Amino acid sequence: MAAVINIGSLNIDIVYALEHMVRPGETLSARSRAVHCGGKGANQSVALARAGARVLHAGRVGPDGGVLIAALADAGVDVTLVETGAEPRGHAVILVDDAADNAIVLYPGANHRLDDAFLDRVFATAEPGDWILLQNEVNAPERMMRRARANGLHCAFNFAPFDPAVALPLECLDMLIVNEIEGGGLAGVAAPEEILTVLSGRYPETLVVLTLGPDGALAARGAERYRAASPAVAAVDTTAAGDTFIGYFLAGTLEGMTTATALDFACRAAAIAVTRAGAAESIPERAEVG
Repeated sequence: MAAVINIGSLNIDIVYALEHMVRPGETLSARSRAVHCGGKGANQSVALARAGARVLHAGRVGPDGGVLIAALADAGVDVTLVETGAEPRGHAVILVDDAADNAIVLYPGANHRLDDAFLDRVFATAEPGDWILLQNEVNAPERMMRRARANGLHCAFNFAPFDPAVALPLECLDMLIVNEIEGGGLAGVAAPEEILTVLSGRYPETLVVLTLGPDGALAARGAERYRAASPAVAAVDTTAAGDTFIGYFLAGTLEGMTTATALDFACRAAAIAVTRAGAAESIPERAEVG
């Protein structure tokens, strides 16, 4: 089976539980504090590994990043493409309220120190048929997309966090994955079906996947449409739900699942993740998903 090379972020997540989100000018005491290994890149690599995919994580950490490398390796991720430099590791402050909604402040750190020499080493590892997975928490995703296309590799991009000021060659993608906020910002419309119509019309050769939280997920390629429902669960923490979905969806796709089957597979995995606290720690094992 083809491998996924995930050029992604590696962060330490500091999570505070709050009664409600902090309002401008407000000081609010946290009910609890927890520290986890995270970053969208790391979470998606863990999800891929737990879903049964062969995944290599490519990224950078600082001298204090050993715990992140160890956590990936423990999850079954190949870490030979993770480098350690002088820059501090990335970290995020995550606020989770009683409704299980979250807000995140991100410091990129070493995640924004991926240079051409690093990319040369990463792409030299790829073989025909492999996938490059990207998120918007590392620098220069546009260079990675173009290099993936030039090297004949498949490329999937999770446009998170969404930045309207960033111009990216999304036509290079085989798969674009967004939530409603990201998709709406990119498409310029708000309704899910309209988002899908705009983006699939703009990128007709790309599989556009739109996650809808408790309402499941939609996907489109050109005129084709797919939908999957999400199981009803009592959510505790939604922090890694999207990352869980992406890892399981891409793993299912690589296994040869149809788009509809892979959507259902990923929705069931994400539904399990939201019933647990934490980021990578909340991602289920394949046997739990079925």
